[in-house]
Amino acid sequence: MAAASGKRLPSILGRWRRGLRMAPQSRALAALVRGVSQVDNKSDFLGKKPHRRHPGILRLPCVQLPQALADAAQLLLLQNAVPNVEKHVQALTNYLWSRHLPVEPEELQRRAVSLEKKFLENADSSQTEEKLRGAVLHALRKTTYHWQELSYNEGLSLVYMAARLDGGFAAVSRAFHEIRTRIPEFQPQTLMDFGSGTGSVTWAAHSAWGQSLREYLCVDRSAAMLDLAEKLLKGGSESRDPYVPGVFFRQFLPVSPKVQFDVVVSAFSLSELPSKADRTETVQNLWRKTSGFLCPHELPCPQLTASRSLACSFSQGYHPIPFSWNKKLKEEKFSMVILARGSPEEANRWPRITQPVLKRPRHVHCHLCCSDGHMQHAVITARQHGRDLYRCARVSSWGDLLPVITPSDFPPSSAQDPPKS
Repeated sequence: MAAASGKRLPSILGRWRRGLRMAPQSRALAALVRGVSQVDNKSDFLGKKPHRRHPGILRLPCVQLPQALADAAQLLLLQNAVPNVEKHVQALTNYLWSRHLPVEPEELQRRAVSLEKKFLENADSSQTEEKLRGAVLHALRKTTYHWQELSYNEGLSLVYMAARLDGGFAAVSRAFHEIRTRIPEFQPQTLMDFGSGTGSVTWAAHSAWGQSLREYLCVDRSAAMLDLAEKLLKGGSESRDPYVPGVFFRQFLPVSPKVQFDVVVSAFSLSELPSKADRTETVQNLWRKTSGFLCPHELPCPQLTASRSLACSFSQGYHPIPFSWNKKLKEEKFSMVILARGSPEEANRWPRITQPVLKRPRHVHCHLCCSDGHMQHAVITARQHGRDLYRCARVSSWGDLLPVITPSDFPPSSAQDPPKS
């Protein structure tokens, strides 16, 4: 998912010994983390707050749908009596999470040339060009992911609502919470949601900025989805007043380049476009409609060049809609990008924690994405890095910012090479 815009906004772990001393391997790893030496005391960021509430903490408590939205979803599912709904929900959930991006034409061409070369090496003199072409096409069909565009009719839209409304709301709420926490003065008035689906973005935005937002534009190619989103806003009916005022629905993006919005969101929809070219064009169009937002840094993502590629993701707990099969608390895992116009904020360049924090006796493991565009695995101890940093690390979670000085904060002359092992 991606969220954008605003006004001016500024491992592999071994076994560790218990006891009074830190394990030798832990001490060695800590020494290898350049620049992770002390808490960022430049602005007395803690003040009188306890470590567990340091300003780098961005986690959001377990999210719950607005009661009006949960009630409307349950009413709509009851009114339409979808047969075997639990089975359909599970099947759609499995399909969506296993869904791949479509193969690009260039990649198909490369595979076809490789297969043709392989078949030519093993072909006999009697094989015609037509037979060779047929063999290549047959092999391509067997080895290539068959992507199909999802078409949401009334029935499938209801199943999608039952499967994804609450998880989607949780993910978007976490993204908006990040913006509100880091830019509390931001008060958007207009929002556009591209690929709006069931309208979870509208509800999350209303929960976050309902006091300032006056216009919401929901854009989705599926007329059935737009109809369902409007019914949810009206409590499962077509005649009631909408719970959130100022919401408009369209099947296509506004054409005029002059139409811009304070917040532009595309949640779980870019991956449904048929090609990289379509995704690129859509992102450019959405950016042109954005009037303002924030990045962890402006450098290439270090995960793309890692030896073992990992998704840069977040996790958000939520209470599911209490359908009969849906009682336990859940976790939504997702990736997000929040983009901003203007110069990046310089006041806070703390690294982000990109994996669950691993707490051990007298030391803490934190995987960090730093403002210099590199990943670091920091093993933090009170003895080596100071009590403040150790306690801040111990109470931090996946997705939080760690208030630590990193190599990019030091002048080049003070950045020391790590000791050789």
